[in-house]
Amino acid sequence: MADHEHAEHTEHIVPPRTYMIIIFSLLCLTAATVAAAYVNLGPLNIVVALVIATMKATLVVLFFMHAKYSPKRTKLVIMAGIFWLAILLFMTLSDYASRVDYRGIRYPMTQNIALVPSPRA
Repeated sequence: MADHEHAEHTEHIVPPRTYMIIIFSLLCLTAATVAAAYVNLGPLNIVVALVIATMKATLVVLFFMHAKYSPKRTKLVIMAGIFWLAILLFMTLSDYASRVDYRGIRYPMTQNIALVPSPRA
């Protein structure tokens, strides 16, 4: 048998400087999230918020959960989970986009409720 089959698992030691850089990056991204909340970008507000949140989640998974230093099989499981999430989001959004409300109007959430006459009028 080859020696690599019986090799012991060794822990990867991350220097404290790396953790400090990641924490500082997370704090900056949190500040960017708060700043983006005060800027009206119209329909892009949610896109900007999700991009910043994805960047923060990626840093946490890669460094604090040590996915960057994990075996290839663990990385495959992480990628499979992300792929499954993408499938679920795609299916949910396609269902949402194809909805028709009870009046026969498509995309009911884009209608301005204030312009709809009240039933008492």
